[in-house]
Amino acid sequence: MSNVTLEIAGRKFAVACAPGEEQHIAMLGRTIDEKLAGMPNVTNQSEARVLLFAALLLADENHELKQARPTAEPAPDIAEPLEALAERLESLAMRLENGPASS
Repeated sequence: MSNVTLEIAGRKFAVACAPGEEQHIAMLGRTIDEKLAGMPNVTNQSEARVLLFAALLLADENHELKQARPTAEPAPDIAEPLEALAERLESLAMRLENGPASS
């Protein structure tokens, strides 16, 4: 088990993590700290309140990203239109090969 010390809103937090995860955890800590940086008087709040604000900001960002993502629509079935187009092209090609029709 490894430990990483995160600094969030001017406070230090020791966090245990799996070996090799240290850089990732540190990056997550920096992300949280950056989210809180724009909030006024955050350093005057209790640790619990600071972390609550961070969680709310990140949850809001997650919600916005989910809302912005277009819903997955099923791909239209294009087999039939392509088949009809292929038949039409074959028909036109045959007419061109055979020359103009006699009246």
